[in-house]
Amino acid sequence: MCSKDSGSALNSSLQSPSSELEYQADAERSSRYLAHQSTLRTESQESETYSWLSEKDVSRRISIEPKGSILVTEEELTELTHITPATTGIGLRSRLKGLIQSLQRQIEEQETLKEFVALELIKPLDGCCVGKAPENREKNRYRDILPYDATRVPLGANRGYINASYIRSRIGEEEYLYISTQGPLPSTVADFWQMIWENESNVIAMMTKEVELGKAKCHRYWPEPPQNAVELSEFHLRLDTYQILEYFIIRIIEIIHKQTGEKRFIRHLQFTTWPDHGTPRLIEHLVKFVRYMRKIHQTGPITAHCSAGIGRSGVLLCIDVLLSCIEKDLCFNVKQIVRELRHQRFGMIQTQDQYLFCYEVALQVLQNIETREADLLQ
Repeated sequence: MCSKDSGSALNSSLQSPSSELEYQADAERSSRYLAHQSTLRTESQESETYSWLSEKDVSRRISIEPKGSILVTEEELTELTHITPATTGIGLRSRLKGLIQSLQRQIEEQETLKEFVALELIKPLDGCCVGKAPENREKNRYRDILPYDATRVPLGANRGYINASYIRSRIGEEEYLYISTQGPLPSTVADFWQMIWENESNVIAMMTKEVELGKAKCHRYWPEPPQNAVELSEFHLRLDTYQILEYFIIRIIEIIHKQTGEKRFIRHLQFTTWPDHGTPRLIEHLVKFVRYMRKIHQTGPITAHCSAGIGRSGVLLCIDVLLSCIEKDLCFNVKQIVRELRHQRFGMIQTQDQYLFCYEVALQVLQNIETREADLLQ
């Protein structure tokens, strides 16, 4: 496994005086761009209102519910984090040492910041014309975060609109397929479940709470006690079972197509300890979440969403790819992974902290593997 395609050439270019001047200029441009984007990133005029519902209300509602069934134990989740690369022995230990040192140097010398600044300069690949169409404007939670026309997820025979993008990532001989989307609005809940059904997605990864810092981030689109069922025009949703863990919630939702009577079960995973505009406090918690998500995935793309469908969702997808590369003993390059994500949905991984966090996750996972390898020698 390796993190850089051409590490020595990259390092020498970063250390040159002219490159430093270019980096400073790029950083200034990026800073101005981010400030401009921040002023644009306003909530769309949604019909949902959370005047009656605060973040404390949501937390209280969850806390008073029974913990539910035991779908997975903490011991099983811990075992999932014990990633074993395809290659073992002296060769693995040698590569681990070199890779860990490389990642540590990139973090310490702030190469990750330089990479993020370069990624911020990627221009949109198309005009997002469908998302900008007058009839679709109110279907967007944020007016400046739209899916590319080339990768958007169409609905039905008429290729209807939802703010969602297909994301593909090559892992060796295998291709991972995801849908990255915004947190549903009240007016798009039916569209969301139509997308899940048509794409045969059996896993939904929700990376946000309904309300954060007093702002609506996602409309509750799933059944939850005491309302264990949700009726939509085409679908009946029923909460089959659930489990509330310390840092995420597992819900198994039965979805029934009313016209045909066909039934499916969807695994809904909600990560509940990711602060808005920050990163998770414990890397291990997110690694357990991602590994469990990958284990239970069976059909269709994994559907991931936060509020806008680019920040925390982007980190989730990047880490899933990284962990799979490590497990399969494949080379990985964080910058290249994020570039490919951004080519399919603009702005994936929004902040420098989120980008750095991806490096920190990879580093900790590799250090854990190194520790276990050392223990085997004793």
